[in-house]
Amino acid sequence: MAKNAGDDHMTCSSKFVFADDFMNYKFRDDHPFNQLRVTMTKDLLEKEKVLSKEHLLEPRIATEEELKLFHSSKYVDAVKRASHDGLTEDEGLEYGIGTEDTPMFKGMHEASSLLVGSTLSAIDSVIKGHSDHALNLGGGLHHGFERKASGFCIYNDGAVGIKYIREHTDYKVLYVDTDAHHGDGVQWAFYDDPNVCTFSIHETGRYLFPGTGNVNERGLKKGYGYSFNLPIDAFTEDESFLELYEYAFREIVEYFQPDIIITQNGADAHYLDPLTHLCSTMKIYEQIPTIAHELAHEFCEGRWVALGGGGYDIWRVVPRAWAQVWKVMSTGRPFSGKLPADWITEWQKQSPVDLPEAWQDPDQPYKEIPRKQEITEKNKKILQSCMQFIHNQKKYDSSS
Repeated sequence: MAKNAGDDHMTCSSKFVFADDFMNYKFRDDHPFNQLRVTMTKDLLEKEKVLSKEHLLEPRIATEEELKLFHSSKYVDAVKRASHDGLTEDEGLEYGIGTEDTPMFKGMHEASSLLVGSTLSAIDSVIKGHSDHALNLGGGLHHGFERKASGFCIYNDGAVGIKYIREHTDYKVLYVDTDAHHGDGVQWAFYDDPNVCTFSIHETGRYLFPGTGNVNERGLKKGYGYSFNLPIDAFTEDESFLELYEYAFREIVEYFQPDIIITQNGADAHYLDPLTHLCSTMKIYEQIPTIAHELAHEFCEGRWVALGGGGYDIWRVVPRAWAQVWKVMSTGRPFSGKLPADWITEWQKQSPVDLPEAWQDPDQPYKEIPRKQEITEKNKKILQSCMQFIHNQKKYDSSS
């Protein structure tokens, strides 16, 4: 696995973007997308004494002009009207608003604009040199489209953020998405753009929303060769996930030579997640940020912005997974050992399930997967197919 980036970069300057108003992005009480997970993660980090006031960055609200870097004017207007009961049901469906996944709620424009603004605040901190890294767990809403909401995502903060980077710098941007769901909205936003490379490792769309993210989605026109997908098989476990992720990430970074890395850190590939079919444990959530941290320092002078994303076991999984991003980002090393007893006591009062006591999952936490070897071999073939373009390019470059 990756060497410990923290050995060389213990003095990384990192910012943690947070506002209590993240909780205003709320569809309904029983909806799986629950921003309480961000508050729980922040509290966990504070109780571990690795997050303090000097790390915190208060976000701003994105302006309409900034939203329109990616989203259409008509769509932004529709979201504004839906925020105040001014959009009919039929009008809403045209824009993906008012569906079971993405229902209308009062103040949705303001709440969504804050999440975009929080990602822009993280980006500003890094591109202006105020910090090496920045983390916005309120963001990562990667399914939003130019003219349509989708999959719990109203505005696509990642897409707006990358457009913002390109408008204010000449940086080449690498977007890396480890959510169990394909990062479709961001991919399609830059499908013909050679200055933005997207890489998504996700559960195959044969079984999971949004059904896209095939290996042959490689980009269009000048953007051809700058879209990479690893649609892994259902029930994929840690070893196979990490083998594909690390190998592909390193190959893509060396090929693309980015100036800044944006990572989307959905925490729904875990075996406890109720919406997906992957079988990873907390091991991948130690390595995912560790490898990103190392490569950001190796290729991008440390420039790394990390976002949140999916993750629907908000009690046992997401706070631990997301806290590891901050721990690696700020110190280079993941947590280990026991969780703080006062954090468990605090949140167990609300949790419908028993909270874990340790950062790591227990050994053999689920029944043995019967097709493990078959799944692993299948994933290796997917990796070979995904990397074929880069390998061919290397052969061409060496012969010319």
